[in-house]
Amino acid sequence: MSEEIKKNVDESWKEEAEKEKSGLKDQSGFMPPQPDFNFFITTLGLQASIFLGVVVSPETKQKEENLPQAKFIIDTLTMLKEKTQGNLKKEEAQLLENILYELQVQYVSKTRNPEGDNK
Repeated sequence: MSEEIKKNVDESWKEEAEKEKSGLKDQSGFMPPQPDFNFFITTLGLQASIFLGVVVSPETKQKEENLPQAKFIIDTLTMLKEKTQGNLKKEEAQLLENILYELQVQYVSKTRNPEGDNK
């Protein structure tokens, strides 16, 4: 009983995606970067740095701390590291490892010494 099943695949979404992609360029000529793993990890790292108060918030133009949010992003990066183990290029794995290490050190520094005193 070798009955061949024909699948009806709607490929119109590809055309729509291309239209949207070409429409992403705004009046100033800005075109968002192509999404890739390194960009994704770097963006999460930047968000964590903002929540750690290490980087100025682009919204408020001030350094602000939100340690629970920073921890959430660090934990998310840790989960990504575990789930992608063995599936990343060497450079991607190294970038993730480096970003995670730096964020963890900064987080521990902030939580062990919340006032920023070096005593």
